[in-house]
Amino acid sequence: MEFTVKDWMVNLVVYIDPSSTVMEALTLMRRRYIHSLIVNKTNDNPEYGIITSTDISDKIVALDKNPTGVLVREIMTSPFMSVTSSMSLKECATIMNKHSIHHLPVADEGGNLVGLISDTDFLVAAEAMGRAPGERLV
Repeated sequence: MEFTVKDWMVNLVVYIDPSSTVMEALTLMRRRYIHSLIVNKTNDNPEYGIITSTDISDKIVALDKNPTGVLVREIMTSPFMSVTSSMSLKECATIMNKHSIHHLPVADEGGNLVGLISDTDFLVAAEAMGRAPGERLV
């Protein structure tokens, strides 16, 4: 059985304003138990962006910066890559591996964001791939 992105993605897309502080992004991620946020389009930010836990680790913690003094727009990735919900999980994993990406927004056929998929979603998918058909996951 070939799994698709839709089978394993998270249907929750949480947005943040690019002028929010990284501290506000951290708080939102922690309260929602998520590791990435989509950065909204605004007049001065015409493209969607993404901010992830990796961005925070690499661009805040590793550089010893204060998250209250850094804006989301300063560390986000924009524009970002995305995948479609109908893409195979294998194709998605290949893209993530090739580009060293840990979080990918998922778009429907019309280009609307409908979810996110991350490397941790592949843990559950890999476990399911190792099970016999009909065998129950614990």
